[in-house]
Amino acid sequence: MAQCVQSVQEFIQDSFVPMVAVLCSEDAERVTRKNSLSFPELLRPFCRLTSEGHLRDPNNQVVVVKGLRISVTGINTRPPQTPEMHRLLSQAVSVCQPPEGSPANVITAGDYDLNISATTPWFETYRENFLQSMPASEHEFLNHYLACMLVVSSCEAVPTEQFLKLSQEQHRIQHSGEYTHPKWFIPNTLKYYVLLHDISEGDEQRADSVYEDMKQRYGTQGCYLLKINSRSGSTGADEQMPDPWSQYLHKTSIHNPVSATTSLQCSSTVVNTIKINLPNIMKYYDNETHPLQLDQPTDAGYPSNNASQSVNNVDMTRPQKQASVTSHTTPTPRGTCLTLNDHDHIRQFIQEFTFRGLLPHIEKNIRQLNDQLVSRKGLSRSLFSATKKLFGGGKVPEKSIAELKNTAGLLYPSEAPELQIRKMADLCFLVQHYELAYNCYHTAKKDFLSDQAMLYAAGALEMAAVAAFLQSGAPRPYPAHYMDTAIQTYRDVCKNMLLAERCCLLSAEILKSQTKYSDAATLLIKMTSEDSDLRSALLLEQAAHCFINMRGPMVRKFAFHMILAGHRFSKAGQKRHALRCYCQALQVYKGKGWALAEDHINFTIGRQSFTLRQPDNAVAAFRHILINDSKQSAVQQTAFLREYLYVYKVRNTHSCIMEALTLFSTGEKQAATHVSLDQEFDRDLSPLWRELEERVVAVVNRGAVPITFQPSQCCLNSQTDNLRYPLAVVEEPIIVEVVFRNPLKIPLALSALCLLWKFTPKDFSDPQGNTAGETITNEKTMALNDIIDTQVIPEFTISPEETKVARLKLLPHKTGELHVLGVVYNLGTGEVDNSEGDLMCVRGQQNLEIQGPRLNMTKEEKTSVTYGPDHRLDPIITPLMPLLEVFFINFPTGLLCGEIRKAWVEFVNVSAVPLTGLRVASTHPEFFTFGSAASDLTPVTPTAAEHCSAYKTVAMPPSVEIVSLVSPAAFGVTSGDRPVVAEIPLSQGVLGPGEALQIPLWLRGPDREGVHEINFLFYYESTEKTAKLSHRVLRHTAFICASRSLSVRATASRSNTLHSRERETEERQEGEEKNGSMLVFVDVENINTSEAGVREFHIVQVSSSSRQWRLHKCINPVGDKDSKLASRERGKLCFKATRCRTEEATSEKYTFADLNLGNEQIVSSTTPCADFFFRRGLPSEPRRGGVSTGGASQIWRQSGTDDGVTNIVKKCSEVELDIIVLWKAYVVEDNKQLILEGQLHVALQTIGKEACSLSQKEKNVLLNLIRPTSEDFMFLTFFFLLFSSLCMVPVTLTLSNCSLAQVDVIVDLRHKTTSPESLEVHGSFSWLGQTQYKLQLQAQEVYRLSLKACFFQAGVYNLGTPRVFAKLAQTSAMCETSQQSAMPALIIINSV
Repeated sequence: MAQCVQSVQEFIQDSFVPMVAVLCSEDAERVTRKNSLSFPELLRPFCRLTSEGHLRDPNNQVVVVKGLRISVTGINTRPPQTPEMHRLLSQAVSVCQPPEGSPANVITAGDYDLNISATTPWFETYRENFLQSMPASEHEFLNHYLACMLVVSSCEAVPTEQFLKLSQEQHRIQHSGEYTHPKWFIPNTLKYYVLLHDISEGDEQRADSVYEDMKQRYGTQGCYLLKINSRSGSTGADEQMPDPWSQYLHKTSIHNPVSATTSLQCSSTVVNTIKINLPNIMKYYDNETHPLQLDQPTDAGYPSNNASQSVNNVDMTRPQKQASVTSHTTPTPRGTCLTLNDHDHIRQFIQEFTFRGLLPHIEKNIRQLNDQLVSRKGLSRSLFSATKKLFGGGKVPEKSIAELKNTAGLLYPSEAPELQIRKMADLCFLVQHYELAYNCYHTAKKDFLSDQAMLYAAGALEMAAVAAFLQSGAPRPYPAHYMDTAIQTYRDVCKNMLLAERCCLLSAEILKSQTKYSDAATLLIKMTSEDSDLRSALLLEQAAHCFINMRGPMVRKFAFHMILAGHRFSKAGQKRHALRCYCQALQVYKGKGWALAEDHINFTIGRQSFTLRQPDNAVAAFRHILINDSKQSAVQQTAFLREYLYVYKVRNTHSCIMEALTLFSTGEKQAATHVSLDQEFDRDLSPLWRELEERVVAVVNRGAVPITFQPSQCCLNSQTDNLRYPLAVVEEPIIVEVVFRNPLKIPLALSALCLLWKFTPKDFSDPQGNTAGETITNEKTMALNDIIDTQVIPEFTISPEETKVARLKLLPHKTGELHVLGVVYNLGTGEVDNSEGDLMCVRGQQNLEIQGPRLNMTKEEKTSVTYGPDHRLDPIITPLMPLLEVFFINFPTGLLCGEIRKAWVEFVNVSAVPLTGLRVASTHPEFFTFGSAASDLTPVTPTAAEHCSAYKTVAMPPSVEIVSLVSPAAFGVTSGDRPVVAEIPLSQGVLGPGEALQIPLWLRGPDREGVHEINFLFYYESTEKTAKLSHRVLRHTAFICASRSLSVRATASRSNTLHSRERETEERQEGEEKNGSMLVFVDVENINTSEAGVREFHIVQVSSSSRQWRLHKCINPVGDKDSKLASRERGKLCFKATRCRTEEATSEKYTFADLNLGNEQIVSSTTPCADFFFRRGLPSEPRRGGVSTGGASQIWRQSGTDDGVTNIVKKCSEVELDIIVLWKAYVVEDNKQLILEGQLHVALQTIGKEACSLSQKEKNVLLNLIRPTSEDFMFLTFFFLLFSSLCMVPVTLTLSNCSLAQVDVIVDLRHKTTSPESLEVHGSFSWLGQTQYKLQLQAQEVYRLSLKACFFQAGVYNLGTPRVFAKLAQTSAMCETSQQSAMPALIIINSV
């Protein structure tokens, strides 16, 4: 149970106090009403004694009475009837609410931190008033009157006569038998005579003389002179005096907050119905009711009740005074004629009455009852000792309730010994003599049970248990089973729920004080029933507090019983208390996975809050049901949403704009028109775009990037850098993407969806940037499209559990600072409200508050949780800027490796201002070219160029080389680097508003097969410089799928096998120049697998480009010039190369030499052939996220030793000659034959070292251990004419161990090998003799192996087919060294 203000002993003592009646004359009543009080009300604050009282028990032992309180009421104060009592108790509980700022009890139990009310004053109020409203019963005497005060004013003509009349009236009421109420404790009721003297009006000497006469007549212990009203009401109005009556009368007003209009003034028209002629002396008391009593019909059981008489005259006025607590009227001041001395007089009067009148009267009656019982039963002198003797030992067996017959209606006569024992026990209990009281109750209990008088027995059991508990020193344990039996008897046998409830309240408090919370909770729960919702609610709430106050708090039981209590409170009409119970229970169920229970609690809280006019709490509760992943059915969710929307529809005020269901998670992206929001942010690509932009900016600024440079960001999200304010351009739309998620199982209909913003106009042309206007917003009105054009989505429906994207657009028309605040919309269920005929929808608003990234740089930021700003929704609107759109025409998605394709690109300026400085940067500059300024750009349109070659061609029969000199600068190449940034030529350098420009674009397929990502960044500026935005960029990403085409291998060797006659001819042709020559072998293989529909490739031309060498002529012994290659075929070409002439050999210009193999010559020194040559890159693919910057010059590989002679030899072997192989391919596509063309590049660096157009595979380190060589049989011509049609040629294979270790060597001559490099495609020949040799070479040893080859037909053969395996002598692994890696050993067989 919750904490109480009183201890359990104080609570029980205040529940059972001596009852004193008051009978007052008319004049005495008039004296007290000067203070707006009746006489019982006047005494009420002073009815608790501050000093101890004493009396002696029948054994002459002194009994100390501490803190005794007496109850003084009018003689006819009547408790209300049962229905009215229920209504009054309900009103008392309803008014008593938790005070503001009341102390909270925070209980930590496991994972729970519960904030629970420390006290429950509404329960204490209910309990106090319930016990006060208990009607007097025949089976007990605790609430029977023990004494009666007869009050007469000193201003009466003959006060003694008035006392006599009042005494006779009291006697008539008690003994005439006409009235069943009030109940009197004993026949000889104590009469205490009070002379009330008004000091401000009366004669004090006369009062004293009357009092002296009273003492002679009634004795000094039976009368008292009470002097009050020391001042008049008018004189004391200005002086502030304490008001001790407020706490009592206000408490009563809380019990009964019913306003009344009856005046406190006595009505002269009220007629007294007392049979004797007493003018109006019984007026107040005959009509006084219980403090909880409302107007009710008259009852013949009470004296002076007549239908013609005003009923509850005074008690109707009491609520009038007390209702001022809850009403707006000013309360009537009380005690205005009393001073502090008068207060002391009243306090002294109560003390004198109790100590000299009441307690001696009780002591005398205890002795008389004890004597009567002793004499009747023939026991010893003292009942106290007798009970000790009789009941000091064991117990008498008791029958169960089920065995007892229903004798609840059994009545004893008033003189019955059993009632005398009970009467004595009650007297002892009232004066705190609990030991004697317990013994008497125990004795009476036995007698009642033997007579099967169950009502009397239950009462005795109840009070025996209480008396046992209250005994000082606790001589015996609390007999809880007495209470259980009493409750069961009251409830099941006697059918008296009031007495059962009283018994339960007392026992629960006692058990709680003994920390027996489990037993107390069980008892409280048993008392719940369907007959009283209020009682059940209060008891269930107290049971919940018992569970939480246990040594091990039972949190879930607390919450469950709180919900039960809230339900019963709701049924009882106690909405506020129901809401409080549900809110406390929610602390336990919230966020613990009890989804359905949590939904039920929130739904109930929402309804109760709305009923109590707490719309904010109702909204929060309903919102909680809808925003979480609800496990409710769709029908239930529809009901929840309808309730939620109804709350807002009723709450139709401006301040009630809905905070919105969190039906979405926001992922905002802001973009210009040329950025697609469908593209996901790539963190790896971000530094790539930044680097490209930096390169362009550096080129524009002559090689230096400005300090203030910031990369352009057109699309912002949670992963981008949002620390800076983004820049937007006036008259260009800003798009915010919001992701809505519907967590419900029902569709949601959003309408009139738009962005909410505020805007501050600023003129950025002003250097100071002063504000041009006041901040405006569209929160109040949407009619601001002249400043910011706001897009409104009329309908936006989200299906159940769907995630849907809404893109909302703003179009600014003025410069300034824009702040996107949130989104507004109408939220509805899509169902028609039948009551009003329109959709059930409300206006909602969701603020977009974005949390920035967590800061983690400084020590303070690391030790605390600090977040940086996020300004993605706060763009700055800058003045007009150009806006570029780029369109690619005939742009392919797939190319062959090295394929050349001509496309077109169109640049359109869609803004109202001109643009200039158009440039493009790319991660793959070798992929495209716009051509050089000197190139012929005809044809000028894409349509005209559809069936034309991408190259510049001229008709030319095969002949010697055609030489031309070209400078790299003409193609945009300087300092040996590839041009990463290219400037796009514009007419007069400007592209005007609305203008478009089409220029050709040549593309070359990448050398490596696969899918390639090509990134373009277009840079442009405005003709008018602005401070906010210096330039703009446009990004484009293209994906190209490259397929395999040809593989080209080339080798250069010194020409030392020419005949002397040929040398002389060459020398004459060269004149006096001492130029050298060499042979270039080109091996071309078709590695295309026909996946692109390619039938065959034709080698149409071989060109060279170098500053020192040039191809001179093609050496081809075969007369057929056709160089057609089908799939997987390989062709070999041999060319003679000579040094450039003196005038051609320069360090700046390249010499291009073209050797065409057909009837058309491709001019390789012009666009696009020369462009792609100068833009060629390294064979390796550039890394993703970086820009490759390989130069035109290749990296030379140096190996071997640092010996000086070796270096000289190597220097002589160096050669810089680039071979360009131009080809055509025939493709069948859609039953049409297309001609593709392309070019491949091979860079020869060293004589005798093979170069390839594709990247070489890495080789094992043992490749250098063995170096097979062939000497001087390259390109030799043998003329053997044998009758057997066979040609046998001796061959010497030289093996050289270049290492300092012993090496085991295996030579395998088998022709068909598994190594791809050793495949022979030119013909078939055989090795004669042994096909495998196992040798061992010592360190630095050279071994010559003699072999013999056999040829069957004429042709060109490669003798480099033997496979050589080498290993160190100490290891077991074998490593293959392919002969293909060395220079080819060709032999030509003319005829066989």
